[in-house]
Amino acid sequence: MGIGLVLSGGGARGVAHIGVLKALEEQGVEVTHISGTSAGAVVGAMFAAGNSWQDIFRFFKEIPIFNYRRYAINKPGFIDSLKFYKDFEGLFKEDDFSILEKKLFVTATNLIDGKIKIFSSGELIKPVLASASFPGVFTPISIKNGVYVDGGILNNFPIEPLKPLCNKIIGVFVNPLETIQIEELSHSYQILNRSLQISLGSQSLHKFKDCDFVISPAGLTKFGIFDLKTLEAIFEIGYLAAVKELETKKSLL
Repeated sequence: MGIGLVLSGGGARGVAHIGVLKALEEQGVEVTHISGTSAGAVVGAMFAAGNSWQDIFRFFKEIPIFNYRRYAINKPGFIDSLKFYKDFEGLFKEDDFSILEKKLFVTATNLIDGKIKIFSSGELIKPVLASASFPGVFTPISIKNGVYVDGGILNNFPIEPLKPLCNKIIGVFVNPLETIQIEELSHSYQILNRSLQISLGSQSLHKFKDCDFVISPAGLTKFGIFDLKTLEAIFEIGYLAAVKELETKKSLL
């Protein structure tokens, strides 16, 4: 048994996960198992491989996502997810779950049968890329007989794999559903962002009771899923929220 960490999806808001990792390190909390989806899968995989929070944050800041060299050609999406493969290769000793220092579970949605898939063995990079492939923007990833996209579509808070393996579970949810002003719904992208927050929240909140505690940083609502110019602010919000939560909840671990 050990300490499990659930990392939700959330696009750019997923950088808040990195701030949480910093706080956990400072408090000496040793995570043994990780389950993540979308941005949470990317952060979780890098952390499970032994990368420091500093290295993970640097990766997010330096990797150009919407670069013309990554545009998809004759594929269903604007950005070719597989064009990030080489970027990820440098993060892992080998493209296989077996080389990870912590047990990792990654979720992705299979477009063929409409079911969630939990990856925890075999090749590593494609499942991580698939889990973070926001449909319509990033191209799907083919793995064996399936075609996969963002795991957050069906399970944005994948606590299930950790429940039988961990006696303590920390949740990190970066899609807090806060009341907003009607003026914040004046553009189509704001409508999309708000709709996603409502959907992701409705499928996740009931799972919080299965965690020893959940870090859900307030203030992330104002950041869009592709808001890549505010990563420092998102990181700081995640870090401060984790520090505050750990001050009162660390004893539970």
